[in-house]
Amino acid sequence: MMDSDPTPLQGLATGTGPATRVATTLALVLLVLGGFNWALVGLFHIDFIAELFGAMSLMARLLYIAIGLAALYALTLLARLGWP
Repeated sequence: MMDSDPTPLQGLATGTGPATRVATTLALVLLVLGGFNWALVGLFHIDFIAELFGAMSLMARLLYIAIGLAALYALTLLARLGWP
């Protein structure tokens, strides 16, 4: 049986398919990680990501960037849910 998605990334543009599911799941995991990190910063002055990878290390900065990009991607999720 053939998959209706001719290319793996076509689903990202239409909001359907396995590529969208993977991107959405990854974005939500990153947003939860970022939210947890900010909760720790606000409550206990502990930056979990900086503690794990080193303050402003390359890995920490890449993770911060990925969390920011996930937040931008989440805006498209709101649009797909019909949020004005």
